[in-house]
Amino acid sequence: MILSRLITPALIAILFLFPSSSPAASPRTEVKATVDQVIATLKDETLTAAARRENLTSIIRPRFDFRIMSQSVLGVNWRRATETQKRRFIDLFSELLKSTYVSKIEQYTNERVDYGEERIEDDRALVETMLVTQSTEIPIIYRMIRKDGEWKVYDVVIENVSLVRNYRSTYDEIVRKEGIDRLLQRMEEKLTELRSGSDTAGEDP
Repeated sequence: MILSRLITPALIAILFLFPSSSPAASPRTEVKATVDQVIATLKDETLTAAARRENLTSIIRPRFDFRIMSQSVLGVNWRRATETQKRRFIDLFSELLKSTYVSKIEQYTNERVDYGEERIEDDRALVETMLVTQSTEIPIIYRMIRKDGEWKVYDVVIENVSLVRNYRSTYDEIVRKEGIDRLLQRMEEKLTELRSGSDTAGEDP
């Protein structure tokens, strides 16, 4: 996957630091507040590793609209999938994202996050940020949707590479060659690898 070559532990540290909902706050304000919250968690030396991971997971989980992300990732295959397949895909995709990245978030150090423009059109928003490391600057754009008064992320664009499009390209090829059920099976296998710390856990899907 193209995106895997762009991701560093520092970038992962803010990849999923999405906004907590507050009807009065702008998307950019919410992004910043949540980034500050997660960084504080990472720097809290009183937390055990297990407690820190639990806290990070609890922050990550509500920040996504996993259904919209899943629809976008499967593309035309979403309409062809059964309701059972759709529910299973949403469950597996959300768990894969969390299992893939939470451990890398813990490697975050002292990189700086700068906040750029936000653009809001009806119930959609874009928030531009920049991850500033010692050697480079990495532009990251959050694409968000407001549902029931909450802003949730449905895509992240890193150096002009969309997370959703990247997964769609990989998964579409698998579905085309092997079918949706085989894709779900491969996702289950991948999740097992990630949870067991297998050496092959870095491979697609």
